[in-house]
Amino acid sequence: MISGNIFVLFCLFLIVSPFGKIRLGGKDATPEYSYPGWFAMLFAAGMGIGLMFFGVLEPVNHFQNPPLGIDAADTEAARKIGMAATIFHWALHPWAIYAIVALSLAFFTYNRGLPLTIRSAFYPLLGERVWGWPGHVIDILAVFATVFGLATSLGLGAEQASAGLNHLFGVPVTIATKVLLIMGITGIAVVSVVKGIDAGVKRLSEINMILALCLLLFVILAGPTMEIIAGVFTNTIDYLKALPSLSNWIGREDTKFMHGWTTFYWAWWISWSPFVGMFIARVSKGRTVREFLICVLIIPSLVGVIWMTAFGGTALSQFINDGYTGVTETVTAWKPELSLYKMLEPLPLAGISSFIGIVLVIVFFVTSSDSGSLVIDTITAGGKIDAPVSQRVFWAVFEGLVAIALLIGGGLTALQAAAISTGLPFAIVLVFMCVSIFMGLRSEKQ
Repeated sequence: MISGNIFVLFCLFLIVSPFGKIRLGGKDATPEYSYPGWFAMLFAAGMGIGLMFFGVLEPVNHFQNPPLGIDAADTEAARKIGMAATIFHWALHPWAIYAIVALSLAFFTYNRGLPLTIRSAFYPLLGERVWGWPGHVIDILAVFATVFGLATSLGLGAEQASAGLNHLFGVPVTIATKVLLIMGITGIAVVSVVKGIDAGVKRLSEINMILALCLLLFVILAGPTMEIIAGVFTNTIDYLKALPSLSNWIGREDTKFMHGWTTFYWAWWISWSPFVGMFIARVSKGRTVREFLICVLIIPSLVGVIWMTAFGGTALSQFINDGYTGVTETVTAWKPELSLYKMLEPLPLAGISSFIGIVLVIVFFVTSSDSGSLVIDTITAGGKIDAPVSQRVFWAVFEGLVAIALLIGGGLTALQAAAISTGLPFAIVLVFMCVSIFMGLRSEKQ
């Protein structure tokens, strides 16, 4: 909880500081990707499957079980804190975590000519020792964090995709179905990995962006449109009001919420940070520090607010205003993978929108796997971005196997435990990374 707050405050400090004028890659560097292409890759890599899985589930769960001691019988107060708590988990804090890693890697790679690997970010602190055992430990931690963080996401994606196939087509929800899904999607990811960033990852990310936008617009237009539009503003205000209380860890009565949700999320985001951070760094050359942080921190947070308001807000409106209990009963019975499809059920063209939802989960699934494989490959190759294709294929297959093992071994509980197990040690690494990037930016400014 402390480290999450540190990362947000540090990013906000860099945005308003003179360091914001420093350009990643030097004064004459120019961006390699347009804003639309860049945003698409940021969005797909950073949040993908999670938004699909938790977009409906989490607001409804927090509405039924409000944090911060709010009485669930007070419908309006429960709705407000339910949306605020959801946005809290998907807005500034996770993107600050990603931004720290991404900025560190981009700066030390493009401005100092160091390899694109996690250990390079610690050069101001460790000097030449980054090439010895301390650097090896840092990179090994990053690889473990990435593998388990990705496996968690792949497992969630398999759960939701199989639930959607059962909901629409009656496909049995069995371990065999989920394993086959992971195997099939890993196969597609391997093809994308072989093609590389421009031909594979970038194209899939853009497809993701289009499909996600179509589904989002559909929910806004088919759902309570004016309520959603107004909710974007009111939910943002409610989030900002609740932010100090939700960020605090002292004297909390809602420890079940804090440990079961916030702690898990922070650990999950931290375990994802080497993967997302390195991926963002690879596609962000030519941006200034200020431009980089505003785009990475603020814009995806706004997208998260809009997404959660549309999907979660629609589900809450269905229950509060229309008396529809499909989603609330699903959440109460704890079948989280079904919540999205239950929300879409009362809307027009439910079969088509649910099918698009399944496709979107699968494409997000592929994007996470292929971009994650490229990142792990880069770390294990010592920062080389042109490592042998066979090595990239190995990591793509390995991620799928880890996800299958965790899914068979313990389902969602095992997936969450895997993410949390790497979250704490890497949180400590990230705190020192803040010190290192500050030292690096200060010397660049001088």
